[in-house]
Amino acid sequence: MPLSTAPLYKPFSVKGLNLPNRIVMAPMTRSFCPDGIPGPDVAAYYRRRAENQVGLIITEGTVIDHPASTNDPRVPRFHGEAALAGWARVADEVHAAGGLIMPQIWHVGTVRRVGDRPNPEAPPIGPSGLYKPGVKVVEPMTEAEIAAVIAAYAQAAADAKRLGFDGVELHGAHGYLIDQFFWEGTNQRADRYGGDMVARTRFAVEVIQACRRAVGADFTIVLRYSQWKQQDYGARLVATPELLARFLAPLVDAGVDVFHCSTRRFWEPEFEGSALNLAGWTKKLCGKPVITVGSVSLDTDMFAAFRGQGAAITSIDKLIEMIAREEVDLAAVGRALLVDPAWAVKVRDNRMQDLLPFTAESLRRLY
Repeated sequence: MPLSTAPLYKPFSVKGLNLPNRIVMAPMTRSFCPDGIPGPDVAAYYRRRAENQVGLIITEGTVIDHPASTNDPRVPRFHGEAALAGWARVADEVHAAGGLIMPQIWHVGTVRRVGDRPNPEAPPIGPSGLYKPGVKVVEPMTEAEIAAVIAAYAQAAADAKRLGFDGVELHGAHGYLIDQFFWEGTNQRADRYGGDMVARTRFAVEVIQACRRAVGADFTIVLRYSQWKQQDYGARLVATPELLARFLAPLVDAGVDVFHCSTRRFWEPEFEGSALNLAGWTKKLCGKPVITVGSVSLDTDMFAAFRGQGAAITSIDKLIEMIAREEVDLAAVGRALLVDPAWAVKVRDNRMQDLLPFTAESLRRLY
């Protein structure tokens, strides 16, 4: 017999934000925004999940106001009058359906290439100009460039609050800009933004502090982070719980309310000798609420989708146990929600047999 799904539907509160259940829509890049502007189809896409009882929606990554922040002209912007008007419509539609929503704000850093659109003349930026260890693509960021990017993050956070969003997530994972500062392989700086593991959190700390000043004490700030990088799936920021505690401490002090701990498969333990995953260890070490993520209800990880593979439905009993034991607080659902807007309702009603399997074709439509 499968476990009762009741733990997934227990309310949860953080920073005055009252979530009706523990289900989060994970941020998933869709590239359905011509010229970076989300249209009515994007608003309908998010509203459909809110109507089907997703507790919190975190949008696809939206890029901050910097010429080199993106490498895809169809990724949505979170700046400019037209794009912000589109996002205001998204927030209004989700709220009208009774949902809660946060934008994920983002800068791709040196993942961008010279000549990428839009702004093909804008070179990529990164802490040391490295795409990955040993691969230099540009000169290191100057401190003036760092300050300008920090200000752009803060402006995006302020705009999120002004438009009526329920919080903001900073994308600090997967080898993008914030993560490039975290990762020793891409941060070889000798100034105050480089050095040991704690010193390499300084850029993120200043981004978080600037965002906190922009939104005030009561607005929820989520930070997504990961061990793995798209440049190296086996990369690790930290090798032990003790190092993870040191990494998290300055981020907590800077003002993070929730950690979104990105793993490819949520059920995998993070360190030897314990069954806790990355989110479980994060909560244990810093006490902050956490979101776990990674192939929820699917039998292959997200990289199978990039290879054109589908995924079959699998049990979520392990996830339910983790939430029931309070090892983790929230569960982000990605591809399963992308293909099936009614995932949360079907799981709640024990209709697992009605869940739609993920197919690569799902990536090519917005529904």
